[in-house]
Amino acid sequence: MGVKGLNQLIKEHSPSAYKEFQLKNLFGRKVAIDASMCLYQFLIAVRQSDGQQLTNEDGETTSHLSGMFYRTIKMVENNIKPRRGTKAKTALGDEGTVEEVLKFEKRLVRVTREQNEEAKKLLQLMGIPCVDAPCEAEAQCAELARGGKVYAAASEDMDTLCYEPPFLLRHLTFSEARKMPIDQIEYKDAIAGLDMTKEQFIDLCILLGCDYCESIKGIGQATAFKLIKEHGSLDNIRDNLKWKEPDVDGLIEFMVKQKGFSEDRIRSGAEKLKKGLKGGVQGRLDGFFKVVKTDDKKRKADPKESKASKKKKK
Repeated sequence: MGVKGLNQLIKEHSPSAYKEFQLKNLFGRKVAIDASMCLYQFLIAVRQSDGQQLTNEDGETTSHLSGMFYRTIKMVENNIKPRRGTKAKTALGDEGTVEEVLKFEKRLVRVTREQNEEAKKLLQLMGIPCVDAPCEAEAQCAELARGGKVYAAASEDMDTLCYEPPFLLRHLTFSEARKMPIDQIEYKDAIAGLDMTKEQFIDLCILLGCDYCESIKGIGQATAFKLIKEHGSLDNIRDNLKWKEPDVDGLIEFMVKQKGFSEDRIRSGAEKLKKGLKGGVQGRLDGFFKVVKTDDKKRKADPKESKASKKKKK
């Protein structure tokens, strides 16, 4: 899961956290690699000349196995000890180009359970340690790095930094044909450059948004960074949200002239809206007291207590 704008934000405020080098510079290192992300990359990148995925005679996709096999060999040749962590058709017209087809097909690529199991079997046969993560693979890789079992966590997902690995490696599994250097991001330097605590950094990532959680409209990386620096946390940002005055003219234009509502009713509603917003928010009783849930069922009387009460009455 990529965090929108985080890479650029760290480069801007924490340039010392970044280093670029080649694969050979990791000589003798042990690295925990997000295999689920690798499989996704290989299914997209490892293609035939016509843009189709590699398949065997039975038509089964083999792009993920080809990419995993040869890239792992390349790392081992450079004396890098990888440890893999795994996580438990578009309609185009005749005029669509190969580039357009590939662009849309990337959005449809999914790693199946079978492909995941095939990759694990391949790694085991190659003698490469493979760890099944209980949840997200990048979190498991980061934990291995934090525990000193490996030098770094390797993933394309910037949210890996939220799990505090000493180092995050990006582009490690890219093909050499792309000629992209490996990026190393040092977590401590990144946090120091941003001048944030771990909790503030996580709040920043949440505010920036990701592939599965859209960012708030009008809040880009610069604004998100400014808000966290100014208020310290997401909770404080929420508590300091400012309500704007209703745009009465805009309401009339939209609701009356464009949508045919009664002007008198809209103006009346706008006045109520303005009055309500000026009054603020009234506190609730449960905001001052702790609410305790009680059992609605009546407590059954103890037989001994009931007999004793009858004797007293006599």
